[in-house]
Amino acid sequence: MKKQIVIISLISTCACVQAQNLFVSDYGSDNIIEFTPSGVQSTFASGLSYPQGLAFNSAGNLFEADGGSGNIYEFTTGGARSTFASGLNDPFGLAFNSAGYLFVSDFFSGNITEITPSGVQSTFASGLSYPQGLAFNSAGNLFVSEQGGNIYEFTTGGARSIFASGLNNPVGLAFNSAGNLFVANYADGNIIEFTPSGAQSTFASGLSLPYGLAFNSAGDLFDTDDGFSGIPSYIYEFTPDGVESTFASGFDYITGLAFQPVPEPSALGLLAVGVTALLVHRRRCATATLRQR
Repeated sequence: MKKQIVIISLISTCACVQAQNLFVSDYGSDNIIEFTPSGVQSTFASGLSYPQGLAFNSAGNLFEADGGSGNIYEFTTGGARSTFASGLNDPFGLAFNSAGYLFVSDFFSGNITEITPSGVQSTFASGLSYPQGLAFNSAGNLFVSEQGGNIYEFTTGGARSIFASGLNNPVGLAFNSAGNLFVANYADGNIIEFTPSGAQSTFASGLSLPYGLAFNSAGDLFDTDDGFSGIPSYIYEFTPDGVESTFASGFDYITGLAFQPVPEPSALGLLAVGVTALLVHRRRCATATLRQR
């Protein structure tokens, strides 16, 4: 019995560390808001200038596209802020590739800027018409939403193709675990879902102004429904089969959002798995011994 209690305790501890806090850019107050999984709200950072896209690197540091200042700020897990990049022209969306390079959609310049982990900037793509949301698929290709209604796909080498067109001001992009792309179609109040082959369907409708999208580790989709022009802002949560609920409300104008990364399995978690396997093995051996008797 004592062994069983230890196992349950270890597994519970391991499960708890998988919970992810949600971080949201509050454009109206120039803050970044942090939410626990249960919806408890606190201010993670303040004094920003039109915060927009958010993204975490593999170390768990949060990066923010500060539209008003043209900077990209980096925040440690404890909230300490530093300037990671500057000189951009309304940085909008952020996304990290698997190598840890940060990609930025620079809204007014029409460029996608690539930044190495040490902060060296280069132009990955140019000639876009107000690029907005960014997301990488599992193959490492970059998807970019353009205000004019297109979604572009870029290979790792920078070759560009049109993945989808005819959308109504697509903003936020996010991939689910199946590789389907979800798009916040800002001007018509819909969230559109695309299969990897480009087949299109409506995942959610009747929203106000869907803006930022992000999936949590459970596969639920979160949307910031912004409050531009005095419309109240909400954060909506959608289950994988499309059931909608309100996660948070009462904001003026919210934009980007990101979930903190799920930690790698800890030594404690591995110990729980190992102890469980050991006890199962011993139980089987004991059963076999009794049968032999």
